[in-house]
Formats: sequence, C-alpha cells, structure tokens
Amino acid sequence: MSATPLTLSVGYAAARKGVPSSPSFRAWVEAALRGARRRKATELSIRIVDAKEGRALNRDYRGKDYATNVLSFPVELPPGVNLPLIGDLVICAPVVAREAAEQGKRARDHWAHMTVHGVLHLLGYDHIEDDEAEAMEALETRILAGLGIADPYDA
Repeated sequence: MSATPLTLSVGYAAARKGVPSSPSFRAWVEAALRGARRRKATELSIRIVDAKEGRALNRDYRGKDYATNVLSFPVELPPGVNLPLIGDLVICAPVVAREAAEQGKRARDHWAHMTVHGVLHLLGYDHIEDDEAEAMEALETRILAGLGIADPYDA
C-alpha cells in the first residue's frame, strides 16, 4: 500500500527531555493510519504538554480534574467543508513518563502507544462499550506489533 499523504504538526509546550522527536511521532501516526486502513490525505496536530496544561484541558473538556495521558479532539467540520483535517492530540509528557515507569514499559513504547491510541480516537474508534474496547485494543496491539512493540494490554 502506498503512503497516504500526511501533514503533521508537532508542538512542544513542555520540557523536551525524554520526549520523542517529530520523526518518531510521524512514524507512529503513519502506522496508525495504515493499521486503520485510512487511504485519504490526513492532517493533524500533536501538542506535548506539561501536567498543568494537561489537567486544565482534561478539566475543561472532559470534566475530570487531573492530567491524563492523551486527549483527542476530533475535528467537526461544517457541512460542505472538505479538508483532510482529522483533529488534534494533546499528550501529557509527565503522565506518559510516570505511567511507563509504573507499568514497567519502555518510555518510547508507551509514547508510541499513546500516539496510536489517540489517532484511532480521531478516526472514530472508541472504548466505551466492551465490544468497541476489544476491537480498538486488538487494532492497537496489531499496529504496535508492526512497530516491534509488545502488547500494551498484556498484564
């Protein structure tokens, strides 16, 4: 399958120590798009934030007053507007680092997982219902395996 045109913007609003570079995010986004069989041109942005901004965004948009690992903001284009934009991801650097340490995972692998997970949310995947969660987790596991990353859900 030929590569899907991707426009990706990565912004760093947190300390960059331990945070992957833009080419890594690009590779993970491309893997998620391939895994989801998205063949159309795609545009999205990723913003890396600190705990303060992550908490504020999670509180303001989800009503949960704590910083979370990844927030997905799917775009809602008005009728008749045809753009490749699928939305924005916000990834909280200290939460990802803490979770990786707590779960005994390589930090880079957890960054990849959070990126893939967020992209799938932007594409409409969800994990609210059990059957949706199983399908989404299975897809994430396949995508990550293609990147040489172990099953993130394997306890």
